[in-house]
Amino acid sequence: MALFLHFGPNTFTDSEWGSGLADPAVFAPTALDARQWARAAAAAGFSRVVLTAKHHDGFCLWPSAYTDYSVRSSPWRGGRGDVVAELASAAREFGIGFGIYLSPWDRHDPSYGKTTDYNEYYLGQMRELLTGFGDIQEVWLDGAKGEGEKDMDYLFGCWFALIHQLQPNAVIFSDAGPDSRWIGDENGVASSTCWSLFNQSSVTIGHTDDQ
Repeated sequence: MALFLHFGPNTFTDSEWGSGLADPAVFAPTALDARQWARAAAAAGFSRVVLTAKHHDGFCLWPSAYTDYSVRSSPWRGGRGDVVAELASAAREFGIGFGIYLSPWDRHDPSYGKTTDYNEYYLGQMRELLTGFGDIQEVWLDGAKGEGEKDMDYLFGCWFALIHQLQPNAVIFSDAGPDSRWIGDENGVASSTCWSLFNQSSVTIGHTDDQ
């Protein structure tokens, strides 16, 4: 089992999807203890924890070099905190794996909506996460785009290639795989065969005259 931790400005604004406009000052946990998270996860039998390093609001829980919209601009730890680093270290201490969620949809960064510029931005942040925090066992993406806001093409193939290069043992989760995927229902309900569907565009089925 993996424990998914959705934590960030949304925790303090009581929203599921942040607007990307919240002041970084709202992120001000007074008693954050990543060791307690990891200890509780291990005691409950989870083999790994997955953290929302960045959700749709674009706020980064690590001090990314690509944006100021991060913990660096918050009062937490005097602007020197790093939730990703603290949890990665705690997970190692308690003998469980660590994974990250990096939202493709970014409602804050001005490059979002410009396919080339944003995909480069996204790959840069992905590289930071995959090279700066040790072994990453799982990488979560999704296909959310904020329909009606901006047009974007996600270059999933490039993203997957970078993950395979930098963290070859990581399981990749996205709307369409390649390793595990969203079943298509926010409530976790799916048909009995949903887990084993084929991508028809990449599968060729042969036949003989007597079939």
